[in-house]
Amino acid sequence: MNLNGKVAIVTGGAMGNGLGIVKTFLKLNATVVILDYSDKLGETLKEVFKISPNVIAYKVDITNKELVNKIIAAVYQKYGKIDILVNNAGVAKLVKFEEMSDEVRDFHIDINIKGTWNVTKAVYPYMVKHNYGKIVNLSSVTGPKVADPGEVAYATTKAALIGFTKSLAMEGAKNNITVNAILPGYIMTPMVEGIALDSNKDNPESVIKGIADGIPMGRLGTIEELGNLAAFLASDLSNYITGAEFVIDGASTLPETRSVGV
Repeated sequence: MNLNGKVAIVTGGAMGNGLGIVKTFLKLNATVVILDYSDKLGETLKEVFKISPNVIAYKVDITNKELVNKIIAAVYQKYGKIDILVNNAGVAKLVKFEEMSDEVRDFHIDINIKGTWNVTKAVYPYMVKHNYGKIVNLSSVTGPKVADPGEVAYATTKAALIGFTKSLAMEGAKNNITVNAILPGYIMTPMVEGIALDSNKDNPESVIKGIADGIPMGRLGTIEELGNLAAFLASDLSNYITGAEFVIDGASTLPETRSVGV
């Protein structure tokens, strides 16, 4: 598997799953463009430069449609094509439904849905022009498969991305554009660490351990493992796969009963 000569855009690539994807793509010889709003972007660039110099980054709020359009146009002008788009950027904030403000609801919708929409809408015409494209959307098992209290806004947006994936896959098929979704379970990321902290501010480590104990494989996934799956879907090895959902969760959603191993 390789991504030689491919130009890939990864949103939310400064940390977490996005960073795992960026590292994997660079190791497979892709040119990577990171779009992220995090202050850690500069630190991330220093880290990934050690893998490959073929990476640039733009600090951008993907809810800003005009700025997104401008940056994508600049990327296309620089490289002459955009082969791969990974819509990884996303947010999660645990709030019980009856306590959730419209602002928290819209925070999830604006980034997880509208942000994904904005970047895809900007990239898609270039893929159509070249009759080639790989779009990978980061959904979640939360929403499409499972859910816990406090996840109504997050689960709603991640479930919406499945409909987005399948519908766009139907439209893109005639132009050799594949669109697939990755549904991560618990991967060790800053987002999961934040959820653990929200759940138990005094002992977030106990939350992580409790999560791991409930996963049949006995651990959380790594960002590198998720990066490998994203790389497969972004490579030509997956040319006949589109509109599909790929769960990567260590079998956490698989048990028929709550007792692992029964």
